[in-house]
Amino acid sequence: MSRFDYFVVFAEMRTGSNFLEANLNSFDGLHSYGEAFNPHFIGYPNTEEIEGVTQSQREADPASLVDAIKSADGLNGFRFFNDHEQRVLDIVLPDPRCAKIILTRNPVESYVSWKIASVTGQWKLTDMKHARSRAVRFDGPEFDVHVEALRQFQITLLKSLQKSGQTAFYVAYEDLQDLDVMNGLAAFLGTDARLDGLDQKLKKQNPSPMSEKVVNFDEMQTALSRLDRFDLDRTPNFEPRRGPSVPTYVAAKGAPLLHMPIKSGPETAVTDWLGGVGAEPGLISEFTQKTLRQWKRKNENHRSFTVLRHPVARAHVAFCDRILSTGEGSYTEIRKTLRQKYNLEIPKHEDDDGYDRRAHRMAFAQFLQWLKGNLAGQSSIRVDAAWATQAQILQGMSQFALPDMVAREDRLVDDLAVLATQVGLEEMPTPAAADPHHSRLAGIYDEEVEELVADVYQRDYMTFGFGAWS
Repeated sequence: MSRFDYFVVFAEMRTGSNFLEANLNSFDGLHSYGEAFNPHFIGYPNTEEIEGVTQSQREADPASLVDAIKSADGLNGFRFFNDHEQRVLDIVLPDPRCAKIILTRNPVESYVSWKIASVTGQWKLTDMKHARSRAVRFDGPEFDVHVEALRQFQITLLKSLQKSGQTAFYVAYEDLQDLDVMNGLAAFLGTDARLDGLDQKLKKQNPSPMSEKVVNFDEMQTALSRLDRFDLDRTPNFEPRRGPSVPTYVAAKGAPLLHMPIKSGPETAVTDWLGGVGAEPGLISEFTQKTLRQWKRKNENHRSFTVLRHPVARAHVAFCDRILSTGEGSYTEIRKTLRQKYNLEIPKHEDDDGYDRRAHRMAFAQFLQWLKGNLAGQSSIRVDAAWATQAQILQGMSQFALPDMVAREDRLVDDLAVLATQVGLEEMPTPAAADPHHSRLAGIYDEEVEELVADVYQRDYMTFGFGAWS
């Protein structure tokens, strides 16, 4: 009797998971169903169901799809990335009858590969004559976010395996071309089947040196050299261990003031104000924990702060900027899924003439109803920092350091004046109006909207004492 009923391949985009899956499916008795718990599709983009379970049924009961995969003939499994349906982790991680395969790749290589695939639109390659390639720009802050997501997920896997006394089969990207390793994986899964050769359909897409794939290669090297330690081959717990928000922190050049922003808050207004205080205009950004400690030591009288926004205004900004908008900074995949799977009544294009104030109010109310379930862990779509509770975000900040002041948007001028005085500033600029969507919100706000938001953000109302928005 096999010790496993099913398996999960824990991987990420651009780590070689398609190639690993193709080889797993080459073994008699083994089958992987793709990204079975991707929030935007089931298995593969054009697949309607897996073993009779549709995407809607999966949303309602993730365990039903796990059971269907387990019950199918042979030993079956699926690929799982860090942004997939989080409820599934509670099912598979503690289950010793679920085999865990952990696929890893050098994070710099996977990041650059993802950037190239994003601009070329090519995610698989079966013949070199169809290859598309383009040099891309390395974005330091974006890479920091990428690495932090990988690190947190690997820590989750590691701790779960340790606590339950399980072990996993680790596969590095470089191991995928090793026939002995693939046959060893089959042995780990408990099958007697062995391969004589590896799958040859999929080809490596970007074999050129990193210096040819990144247009700002020198800048990338400089950005990576700032990190305390980056053991790229070490997994599952690799360095640097940075706090989840440190790369977004911004300091003034002319004064010892540090802003620890909350997404969907008055970030732009505060940043503009910060860049104008003191004798030297400008900003310091792209911190790591190491460089932020250095900044703190250098500026003994420093003050750090964050700014709360009323939950009604913040939820509305998140909706307008991330979901309603189709421009820069919007979440196009989540937008598409909310329209198609959750029936969110927003137009394909933001500037649709038929989308009036009445339609905006209805769509915002629908978004709030979805948001309540999302924050409660009832949706496969991630709980994004743009709409996570402010109380939870402050808890995340505390992993590195708490702000000296938690300011409020509705008394921003007074709070910033207090901070400026504390660091010895006699004059300061006046912060600009912070919410670009204020008038639009005022046009749809009423008691019902307030009640919907209060139901979603009960924790923030209680923790910070918010009253009704006005």
